[in-house]
Amino acid sequence: MRPRQSNFWKVFGIPVMIGALSAAGLFSALLGDGGWDAGSWVGLGIPTVLGSWGLIKRG
Repeated sequence: MRPRQSNFWKVFGIPVMIGALSAAGLFSALLGDGGWDAGSWVGLGIPTVLGSWGLIKRG
């Protein structure tokens, strides 16, 4: 009998990545100007787009 594989990363992989991207965007917004601002826009924009896409697709 084979042991069951963990479904942890199948279930929580994408939400963990979205949370890490959001945290990186927030930290880069606090760290400085110029390139840091661009990093914060990307880090906070991608989770926003993904969340909006999920809501629009559902409705």
